[in-house]
Amino acid sequence: MGKSSLINMLCNNDKLAKTSASPGKTQLINHFEVLSSIGEGNLAKWYLVDLPGYGFAKVSISSRRRWEQMIENYLRKRDNLSMVFVLIDARHTPQKVDIAFLENIKKWSIPVSLVFTKSDKENQSTVSKNVKSFLAEMRKTWQFLPRHFVTSAVKKTGKNNILQSIEEIIVELSE
Repeated sequence: MGKSSLINMLCNNDKLAKTSASPGKTQLINHFEVLSSIGEGNLAKWYLVDLPGYGFAKVSISSRRRWEQMIENYLRKRDNLSMVFVLIDARHTPQKVDIAFLENIKKWSIPVSLVFTKSDKENQSTVSKNVKSFLAEMRKTWQFLPRHFVTSAVKKTGKNNILQSIEEIIVELSE
């Protein structure tokens, strides 16, 4: 499950964000307006924003640099940014590119949560070991670890926890 699969899972719409077997298909910033029911019949409008990935897309160096600059500008200049969900592939041990990106997020003081994806594509002991290893790697430089979720688009794992977290953010911002 990549970014598009996560978006589709969270929004209950398998055709909202286009999915692909190869990484790097998202090349623009895509905004999705979401209406959520919050509390007793209240509706809240919020935006889920899909940014290009920073990791494993097979693109030219110049394209990758453009994406990196676009992502950094979006994240650093967006005053109304409430949370960044950084997706980490749960099938792998900690990747340098993920740790480096998270170090930038920390340096820029951006609120972040981790979403470990594709948990259905590996046995649970391996997923658990990889998540623990990733968090241990972060503990080397982070005083407080961000909230994290383990997800699967196939099994819908983690969906309710992420949506509950988003609802908490919306409620907190509206107070």
